[in-house]
Amino acid sequence: MTSSGSTSSAVFSALAPYGWDDAWAAEFAPYDAEGLLVGRVVRVDRGQCDVVTADGTLRADTAFVTPHDPLRVVCTGDWVAVEPGGTPRYVRTYLPRRTAFVRSTSSKRSEGQILAANVDHAIVAVSLAVELDLGRIERFLALAWESGAQPVVVLTKADLVPDAVTLAHLVQDVETTAPGVPVLTVSALDGDGLDVLTAVVSGGTSVLLGQSGAGKSTLANALVGADVMEVQAARDVDGKGRHTTTTRNLLALPGGGVLIDTPGLRGVGLFDAESGVGQVFSEIEELAGDCRFHDCAHESEPGCAVLAAIDSGELPERRLESYRKLIRENQRIVAKTDARVRAELRREWKKRGAEGKAAMEVKRGRWA
Repeated sequence: MTSSGSTSSAVFSALAPYGWDDAWAAEFAPYDAEGLLVGRVVRVDRGQCDVVTADGTLRADTAFVTPHDPLRVVCTGDWVAVEPGGTPRYVRTYLPRRTAFVRSTSSKRSEGQILAANVDHAIVAVSLAVELDLGRIERFLALAWESGAQPVVVLTKADLVPDAVTLAHLVQDVETTAPGVPVLTVSALDGDGLDVLTAVVSGGTSVLLGQSGAGKSTLANALVGADVMEVQAARDVDGKGRHTTTTRNLLALPGGGVLIDTPGLRGVGLFDAESGVGQVFSEIEELAGDCRFHDCAHESEPGCAVLAAIDSGELPERRLESYRKLIRENQRIVAKTDARVRAELRREWKKRGAEGKAAMEVKRGRWA
């Protein structure tokens, strides 16, 4: 062990509020032997980052860490090895990530963009000031499940729905959309529900996600207990706000736990999230196990248990339509980056085309 002492009690005392533990210390041991400093990234912008260390928060350059690969750049939430001195000071590497929240970029190359790392809870903030967009909630949840974090849906601005029956119906709609996911109602204005959310986020690192105007910054301020994030009013016409938060910021919470606030996300593209989609639509995946054909597309096949569930009213048709949409989108993204999947999709498309052609021939024979 060198004099840097990154596994010392002083380091544990300073970094434990940011999530440092024995497992991270073991991962960092080789870099500790080189005399590097350990720290957690609390903010990234323009090729540099702020890193909280046992010696305080320092500024470091990230140029050493493969800047050409958007999935391997340093991001908020990373634990990093930093040079102990020098101007500029450099991040040498980041420790292997336990989880990573990734979305697809808007570029035609279908690259992934990492939003946050080493997250335990993905909090999807949804405003009750506007009509619920269940499809968008499902999209956020797919990415959250795929990241390895536990999703939590927080319905913000609950004070705008004073009728308890109406609020209960809205919660039920979201619970149906989010099987296996806690759904909380919170009003940062009057504090209702904050105690439950505080208990959830105190157990690790949480990332706060949602559209602009969802009340994320207000929620972050309420959890931190101080006005650390700027807040702007949402437009009355559609409940949307400007991007109050422009970078991802990591904040230690007074009651324990760490919160990463993020800018409002207008685009939430899937990126290789097949497992996440499956978990969001777990009831459909379970029903599919009873279909007559193992490759059933749940469209018109005989013996389809999914279609039977729709006919009986057990499964809302909207859920199946949303499932199909996200599956198709994810397949397109993966196909652009995976030649094997591209080939499988082409074979499937040809098969479907041949089946459609055969069906038309049968119909023409009947009409003749």
